[in-house]
Amino acid sequence: MLRRHARTACTVLAAAGLALAGLQAGSATAAPYDEDRAPTVRTAADALGAASAQPELLRAMQRDLGLTRAQAENRLANEAEAGARAAGIRLDLGGAFAGAWVDGAESGTLTVATTRAADAAAIRAAGARAEVVTHGLTALERAKEALDRAATAEAPVRYVDVRANVLVVEEARAGAGARLVAATGVPRGLVKVVRTAEAPRPLYDLRGGDAYYMNGSGRCSVGFPITKGTTQGFATAGHCGRAGTSTSGFNQVAQGSFQASVFPGNDMAWVATNTNWTATPYVKGAGGANVQVTGSVLQPVGSSVCRSGSTTGWHCGTVQQHNTSVTYPEGTISGVTRTTVCAEPGDSGGSYISGSQAQGVTSGGSGNCSSGGTTFFQPLNPILQNYGLTLKTTTDPGPGPGPGEPEPGGTWAAGKVYKAGDTVTYGGATYRCLQGHQAQTGWEPSNVPALWQRV
Repeated sequence: MLRRHARTACTVLAAAGLALAGLQAGSATAAPYDEDRAPTVRTAADALGAASAQPELLRAMQRDLGLTRAQAENRLANEAEAGARAAGIRLDLGGAFAGAWVDGAESGTLTVATTRAADAAAIRAAGARAEVVTHGLTALERAKEALDRAATAEAPVRYVDVRANVLVVEEARAGAGARLVAATGVPRGLVKVVRTAEAPRPLYDLRGGDAYYMNGSGRCSVGFPITKGTTQGFATAGHCGRAGTSTSGFNQVAQGSFQASVFPGNDMAWVATNTNWTATPYVKGAGGANVQVTGSVLQPVGSSVCRSGSTTGWHCGTVQQHNTSVTYPEGTISGVTRTTVCAEPGDSGGSYISGSQAQGVTSGGSGNCSSGGTTFFQPLNPILQNYGLTLKTTTDPGPGPGPGEPEPGGTWAAGKVYKAGDTVTYGGATYRCLQGHQAQTGWEPSNVPALWQRV
């Protein structure tokens, strides 16, 4: 967690859910549902707004990732396309899938791992580099779940390193990792134990990244502005407050209260604001500039990601692993994403964004923004789904159907959160979701092959 108390600063960790993304849609194809008015089929880069990245985001990527402006622009486009392509390949590989990631200054290389050598030719034909490995992703994640159930703060972090095809256990005390593995019966060959001197801790301290205060004392950061019916508010970290906790804004004006909160287990919450506060589709960037939010598609390992927080402002880094688990004194947090972005107390709850796609809210980490560190974010889509919230985006068409309400022509619905593998009908056809996201007008299955595959 990254919450700042009025007198005492402590840091917090949290988790983030696994999601894959992929370069063009690969094998995913879409057909118009009406030949007389066929929709415009958009590439992943177009659909995810990669080509319209704002200068504030590009400058932060140049500073923190050592890129030129052109490289930053190319990287965002490549990452959008890589997410869609990897998702399509994953569906084709089934249980043999062992992970996907991007590499290179411009994320120009997508690698997909498989346990079957016979898959390599098909992976290459789909435009990715193939790597044949020993362990499938499902087997490694099941082993991690067994470790999570028995873990203590002596082995505070567990995650699957898809690049190395191994389950990593970080131990704070010598021998803790080996004891954990032995106690659970997980095969030792699946696990790599790494010694760490850093212990993740909570970082406690309506625009993403702005400060807010809990009960007039502790400080956290706004994650992403949302709506729930006619109510406006924002998503944030669960460790920042419990249901009923009152909040005031960055200007210390009465703001609202926590409606629901989960911590530990996950690190998610939402705050409903009073009528003096209006949800906007922006995250606070460098110098206070607005960075637009257009959707919530989670990006693949290796992708660039930027964070906004009320203590340290605007910083960028890369996604290291999804579906990480962290154990604190308060308990275990699962499903968070591990990143190289720095953070400090007070940044908790703040926004993580890749291009214009909302990724999650700051949970916690170790280190600081002077020497560097590791941070974790709770993915946003599970928060939206859990509480029935609608992300505020710059593409909002205005009032429309709420989450889960049927759209004409099928079961697909604007406002609903879809997970990879979910199926819907639209315009008389059936589609399978490739990448988790919250649906919105303009992202109908027939015209966004980066997100939907016709089956």
